[in-house]
Amino acid sequence: MRFKDKVVLVIGGNSGIGRASAEAFAAEGAHVFLTGRDQKTIDETVAAIPGARGFRADIADINSAAEVLAAIKAAHGRLDVLFVNAGIGVFVPVPEVTPAQWDEIHNVNLRGCFFAVQKALPLMGKGGAIVLTGSVGSVSAVPGNVVYAASKAGLRAVARTLAVELVGQGIRVNMVSPGPTETPIINRSGLPAEAIPGLRNIMTEAVPMKRMGVPEEIARPVLFLASDEASFITGIDLFVDGGCVEL
Repeated sequence: MRFKDKVVLVIGGNSGIGRASAEAFAAEGAHVFLTGRDQKTIDETVAAIPGARGFRADIADINSAAEVLAAIKAAHGRLDVLFVNAGIGVFVPVPEVTPAQWDEIHNVNLRGCFFAVQKALPLMGKGGAIVLTGSVGSVSAVPGNVVYAASKAGLRAVARTLAVELVGQGIRVNMVSPGPTETPIINRSGLPAEAIPGLRNIMTEAVPMKRMGVPEEIARPVLFLASDEASFITGIDLFVDGGCVEL
């Protein structure tokens, strides 16, 4: 019960790592608020988490979180934990990248994530914790991954700068960077459906443990970094990747 009576917002909390984390926060006593772009999966997630409240919001629209932040302020007057998990990806070789693809990915993964934090900060104070979802792609050169990798590398720089600017206010900022993980994002990679099994095999072979992670395995480090157990940790990028980066 590390989060008993804590107020937690999971942005992108309606599927995958976000949903697993929202469920875990609630299981440890948190008041959970979550956002997502798909109302169906928002409703399904809220139905599975007693007391959780879900709001439809597109992180690419920097004003779309106004409703959930207003609800948090009205109900609790503060936000203790912010987990920014929303993200999208695409696999495209360098010669085929279009400005529209670049802007779409960066508007969500970098611009959107930064302004999500900025908008939430007025509700946060001493003892607060922010966790961002990064990726091993920010440090690993994978063919076809240039747009996604650049967005996550930029987000890593954002996390470090946030950490140094907010440390004086008693707010910690950390990043969790998953390796290949079984989440719905793999089906939204821009590849045709018949290519997905091949992509999954390539990703699995790249992991020293020879398997992909599952959302619950990423959620556990997220909760650790958001908890008081990590009270002397800020600014880190924790790779949860089956050994991809270090081995």
